[in-house]
Amino acid sequence: MRLASCVLGALGAALVAGAAWSACARPVVDPLQLVGAHVLVTNDTAEEWHDVELWLNSYFRATVRSIPAHGRYDVPMNAFVSGYSQRFDFSHMQVRALRLNAKRPDNSPFELNKKFQDSGLAGALGGQR
Repeated sequence: MRLASCVLGALGAALVAGAAWSACARPVVDPLQLVGAHVLVTNDTAEEWHDVELWLNSYFRATVRSIPAHGRYDVPMNAFVSGYSQRFDFSHMQVRALRLNAKRPDNSPFELNKKFQDSGLAGALGGQR
C-alpha cells in the first residue's frame, strides 16, 4: 500500500511539473498570418530580414525594407498592388496564396509560403480524388 501511494505521489508531482513546464513554453507562432483584412508577418528568428517582398496570389505585392529580429510587420491587404497598379480588394477577392521573399544579413535568399487548407471536396477528402 505504501509503495502505491509513493508511486501515485511521484506521478502527481511529475504531472504538476509537466503542466508548469508547458505553461512557461512559448507558443509557436505562424510567421505568416491572415488577420481580418491584414497580413501579419512575425520574424521569430534571431536575424533581421531585409528587402522583404510579400506576394498575395502571385500577382499582388507589398514590400518593406526590413523586419528586425523578433519583430512584426502588419500590412493591410489593400496595400498589395499588382503590376498593373490594381489594388487587392479584400471584400471581393479570395486569398489563395501568400509568400514572403527576403534576404538574410549575409544576403542569402529566404522564402516562406503560407500553408492553406484546401476548400470544398479537396479539403474534405484530404486532396484525394
